[in-house]
Amino acid sequence: MPSPASEPTPPAILCRQERRLAGKKLRQQVARSLHSWWQPTRDRPDPIELIKQSNQRRILELVPIRHWRMMQSPFAFLRGSAIVMAADLATTPTTGIMVQACGDCHLLNFGGFATPERNLIFDLNDFDETLVAPWEWDIKRLVTSIAIAGRDLCLSERDSLDAAQTAAQAYRLAIARYSEMRTLEIWYARLDASLLIEHAPDEDTRQQWAQMATKAFNQTLDRAVSQLTELVNGQRRLIDNPPLLYHPPNQKEYFEEIQALFEEYRDTLQVDRQFLLDRYRLVDVALKVVGVGSVGTHCGVALLLDDNDDPLLLQYKEARPSVLEPYAGKSPYPHEGQRIVSGQRLMQAASDIFLGWTSNLQGQDFYFRQLKDMKTSIKLKGMSARRLEDYAEICGAALARAHARTGDSVLISGYLGNSDAFDRAVTDFAVTYAYQVEQDHRAFVEALQAGRIEAKAG
Repeated sequence: MPSPASEPTPPAILCRQERRLAGKKLRQQVARSLHSWWQPTRDRPDPIELIKQSNQRRILELVPIRHWRMMQSPFAFLRGSAIVMAADLATTPTTGIMVQACGDCHLLNFGGFATPERNLIFDLNDFDETLVAPWEWDIKRLVTSIAIAGRDLCLSERDSLDAAQTAAQAYRLAIARYSEMRTLEIWYARLDASLLIEHAPDEDTRQQWAQMATKAFNQTLDRAVSQLTELVNGQRRLIDNPPLLYHPPNQKEYFEEIQALFEEYRDTLQVDRQFLLDRYRLVDVALKVVGVGSVGTHCGVALLLDDNDDPLLLQYKEARPSVLEPYAGKSPYPHEGQRIVSGQRLMQAASDIFLGWTSNLQGQDFYFRQLKDMKTSIKLKGMSARRLEDYAEICGAALARAHARTGDSVLISGYLGNSDAFDRAVTDFAVTYAYQVEQDHRAFVEALQAGRIEAKAG
């Protein structure tokens, strides 16, 4: 187990007012206006080389698909290049206040999903890069992603900036609210989808959240089973759809390998969930391509059946060291899957009951979770300026809630204050860094055209 010093630092034993004043005094060391700063250092690593570095130990035949997905737009490039922005964020000013950070906090890594009680909530939903790190890194990546998304949607510069600043403002205001709450109130806080719909500021926003909720409720296990499996000689099996979902050539040995992983994974679950999992047997496994940044990592789907042949679909995903690690320090957990699972449980208001971790004989770490259990995210294509701004507001508030669980919300709120100084500064950063992303994206496309790296549709 990690030592207490390796966890996010809990609030100091000072009264709330003293901590708020301590946060305010931090402005003397790091003025809020400094968060607008971005300029590449002279020794800035080559983004192409960083991406090639992140391709190490991936499934080689899938790496070109990753490149193809990243080349589609600057926003797609941002999604797939967390390693690049992590290196850049490490050169920016911070207050030294640490939280459990997401590490890859862009607007498509938020979404709706089911709690164990089958309620739909909105929260962060990707933790592959989670690590204890400065709170500023998450909010800067989020606000930057919104600015770039606005450009991707061909919105006006003003509309893109408004949406980006709205996220920063929502974060500041939400942190202020959490700074007044009791510890348990923060821990139990959640963004319930039904309340987002009920309290939407206008009909357009209400429709946006209602559509997301409807989509989530349609993302059922039965639907996933109908899409991903079929009956073969009376036996339910996963459908081959290469290169996105496929059984490897050495399927018998591969199945045995995953079955061995499964036994160790089971031991990381709570006892009641072990009991539940024991009602199922593993019947099929297949490799699956997921996301943008994760393409080429070892990911797959496990099909399980109970005694009545009722199915359960789990996803297993390779857990690699966080891109933040070179700059924020090594994870206190000896296992990368444990780092991800623990970070997710710390940051989310409610987490998947089947979250667990395991390793294979080759030393690769993995984590398990349910596949498509009422999970949904926003569709960027065709989004209006108003809808982007509304969505940015909820993302900012959701991030603040996650940070308030593991960091000192009073200290952060004291630093942020009541003015929009930080909001404007981090928005200015986002605008400047968005140009950097566009430049890096052009260099990436040129590298593909020059043959430095390979791309393949998928």
